[in-house]
Amino acid sequence: MRQFGFSLLRHISSLPSSFTVPSACCLHQRVFTGSHTCYQSTIAGHSCQQHRRAVSSSTLRQHIQDLSGPEQRLLDKLYKGLIGGQRASLAESITLVETQHPRKKELAQVLLQRVLAYRREQESRNGGKPVAFRVGLSGPPGAGKSSFIEVVGKMLTERGHKVSVLAVDPSSCTTGGSLMGDKTRMTELSRDMDAFIRPSPASGTLGGVTRTTNEAVVLCEGAGYDIVLVETVGVGQSEFAVADMVDMFVLLIPPAGGDELQGIKRGIIERADLVVVTKSDGDLLVPARRIQTEYTSALKLLRRQSKSWNPKVVRASSYTNEGIPDVWATIESYRDAMLASGELQGRRRAQQRIWMWTLIQENALCHFQNHPRVREALPHLEERVTKGAISPGLAADLLLKAFSSALP
Repeated sequence: MRQFGFSLLRHISSLPSSFTVPSACCLHQRVFTGSHTCYQSTIAGHSCQQHRRAVSSSTLRQHIQDLSGPEQRLLDKLYKGLIGGQRASLAESITLVETQHPRKKELAQVLLQRVLAYRREQESRNGGKPVAFRVGLSGPPGAGKSSFIEVVGKMLTERGHKVSVLAVDPSSCTTGGSLMGDKTRMTELSRDMDAFIRPSPASGTLGGVTRTTNEAVVLCEGAGYDIVLVETVGVGQSEFAVADMVDMFVLLIPPAGGDELQGIKRGIIERADLVVVTKSDGDLLVPARRIQTEYTSALKLLRRQSKSWNPKVVRASSYTNEGIPDVWATIESYRDAMLASGELQGRRRAQQRIWMWTLIQENALCHFQNHPRVREALPHLEERVTKGAISPGLAADLLLKAFSSALP
């Protein structure tokens, strides 16, 4: 784990020359990059930014030498295929970032840094605006999420967009793979050459959103998909997790959910930028109108998340396609308003910080659980806690003390 951490720091410092680190310049500022230390000085004609670029280029060349020939060829093949829009290369790249193999994790980070640099170049040519739009979709089971995504996806590809769908499925307890297989339920969209559907098993991740979903979003954007849809599992923590990785969070609700779902949806609707009442057709048309009115009134009582947007409630039917164009028109209105105010860019920056700390917490917990002294003391302390001999808090303090005492 420690070796992986040092390697990861080396990868992050191994960025292309266009990358700059936003920090204050000072006389003789010490900069650690890779295995060497250098000093910056404000010499005439040489800014701190230019010095960082030179150091980054040097470290990049140094790290490329650390890669074996097959590894370098693999990364080059994946990168070229990815930015060329090849779906096979995109699928293989996502598999690489999902792996648990330590060395492949490092290779995945190298690939991600190259894709991030490519995306930054695209955004700079786009006037600093994001080149893709991320939409999170969630709702209770039976809300019609897969049907809605297929209808919207087909409409968007017909309009010239490239759409990627990241469907986070529950994991099978037996095989560990995707349980529901959302791709098999989007038959028409899966055959569309301008669409890419990737079901990812949740693999026990809290909230159902896999820890690599955010990285998969980056890869999809690098492959030229300008619309990224992230579908999550059921109702629960997944909504809060997906809201921290997308530009817009859309909540889908059925018109006849009943009062038993209201308590679940109360906390989730606070994060929703748009509420879509699905299955608004036939006998459910009247209940759908009633639910739309109720939620519109309820949203007025909630505190606004954005100064530029008021959450809205709309109706749609995936069966008759009624309301589907209006839903996307509302989504585009949200995007335009957030881009014009600059809130969209600020939201993405805040999300990156949140996900950095989320990954730190996960890796720190993994390192703690696998530490030799913790593993040695854990069975005995667990037994004493279950028997009531000591409190859980004391046991946690003892384990943390054993872990910290072994640190250099």
